[in-house]
Amino acid sequence: MFAAAGLVKPARLMKVFVTGPLPAQGRAALAQATDCEVEQWNSDDPIPSKDLEQGVAGAYGLLCRLSDRVDKKLLDAAGANLRVISTLSVGVDHLALDEIKKRGIRVGYTPGVLTDATAELAVSLLLTTCRRLPEAIEEVKNGGWSSWSPLWMCGYGLSESTVGIVGLGRIGQAIARRLKPFGVQRFLYTGRQPRPQEAAEFQAEFVPIAQLAAESDFIVVSCSLTPATRGLCNKDFFQKMKNTAVFINISRGDVVNQEDLYQALASGQIAAAGLDVTTPEPLPPSHPLLTLKNCVILPHIGSATYKTRNTMSLLAANNLLAGLRGEPMPSELKL
Repeated sequence: MFAAAGLVKPARLMKVFVTGPLPAQGRAALAQATDCEVEQWNSDDPIPSKDLEQGVAGAYGLLCRLSDRVDKKLLDAAGANLRVISTLSVGVDHLALDEIKKRGIRVGYTPGVLTDATAELAVSLLLTTCRRLPEAIEEVKNGGWSSWSPLWMCGYGLSESTVGIVGLGRIGQAIARRLKPFGVQRFLYTGRQPRPQEAAEFQAEFVPIAQLAAESDFIVVSCSLTPATRGLCNKDFFQKMKNTAVFINISRGDVVNQEDLYQALASGQIAAAGLDVTTPEPLPPSHPLLTLKNCVILPHIGSATYKTRNTMSLLAANNLLAGLRGEPMPSELKL
């Protein structure tokens, strides 16, 4: 399922491998390059590891997705030519960065361009979860909507609430900016270090993770996945939360211990959870979390707007081409 793309090229070409079809803008940028020959896995399904190793062999550049594991084995299969890896994502936890750095390979990624779309999705997921919209829709469809009663389908509102944000980076700030007009009374945040300049816009308080868990009515996780954040939201974290609190994760699935989250939801330790990311992805339909009415799970669609995905693909393509040519990348991850 490999396909070639591009214009007529001069005799000496640099092979690049793309692990799946790109949106139009990225595809056009690669097609116009006259100094490389593009090979592409011609399916939106994840490329099997053997095909990925075969495709990347001898390549000078690799344009990959978040679902592609770029580890030592793959780098060995690529060989000594590989000089740039461009990922169609802001997250880089699928890349073996230490090994990539050893080999002097440059890395491009796509921060910034997906901030607004991801923040919009986070707010949508929060409102969907706290106001129990999937349950309400199902009641309409199955005949459960019979008559009005005071407490039927009640959820939780943002007005006069406390919102805790785990990771006040670009996306965390964009989420807070969108939530503020809902009448949030207090913002808390936690992370590696205080960010007073960024927090000033929301009068957000930097607090320990335990305090954030205990005092927040809504918790939104928007941090990067690092050794320090892996499993951060676990049994101890959920036990500190209010039993009326709503938990939202739009960062990475591995930040959350999903078994502990299931127990917290099933036992009523916390009110509800909304997840745009899980471990694994896709989540098996038989997973226990999918049996819970108070857990809303989306298929990792944080950046899924036509405009954002096109912009991401163009940035990823331009990162790749700049790296091949030894030029400054529009967005390079400094290793």
